[in-house]
Amino acid sequence: MECVFGLVGNGFAIVAADTSAVHSILVHKSNEDKIMVLDSHKLIAASGEPGDRVQFTEYIQKNVALYQFRNGIPLTTAAAANFTRGELATALRKKCAKTEHNPYSVNVLLAGYDKETGPSLYYIDYIATLHKVDKGAFGYGSYFSLSMMDRHFHSGMSVEEAIDLVDKCIMEIRSRLVVAPPNFVIKIVDKDGAKEYAWREAVKDSQAPPP
Repeated sequence: MECVFGLVGNGFAIVAADTSAVHSILVHKSNEDKIMVLDSHKLIAASGEPGDRVQFTEYIQKNVALYQFRNGIPLTTAAAANFTRGELATALRKKCAKTEHNPYSVNVLLAGYDKETGPSLYYIDYIATLHKVDKGAFGYGSYFSLSMMDRHFHSGMSVEEAIDLVDKCIMEIRSRLVVAPPNFVIKIVDKDGAKEYAWREAVKDSQAPPP
């Protein structure tokens, strides 16, 4: 029951994701960070099969870093989004060509800040659809978070207004989704860079007693 959502405000973009690592009916952990820092001014939040999600986001992160190392300048957010979309499309075509390579079962929200264009958010799904959006969501929680954002989102939101809306989305998911994830992580990217803002925890992972 994954939940990933984000929005663009006045001079920043914010993304939030649940932190549950699950398989079938089992919850393995409740503090899995599904939002990766791509570089100093980019965040990638992903949902999907755990193996694909971890492998694909790390692959994108390393290639973004490689581009900056080779060329001396970072990719723009739009360029990073198009590169991510291209890798998903390539994997999809290889599957259609009946090779042994399987497509990635990953949905991505990519947020970033560029000096020239400001904050931006890109929606990229597992079949390589790419859209620049002001707000977006993936997972079962999207049914509730999108409706809340449709009701309360407006352009030029302040950080305080955006955090209040994110909290509204989290509360709606927790109260209405039948198997709702208890914990969420929130991250922000602005002119000062990408950073973790807060965790919203209803359940903490218990430590095993000492032997």
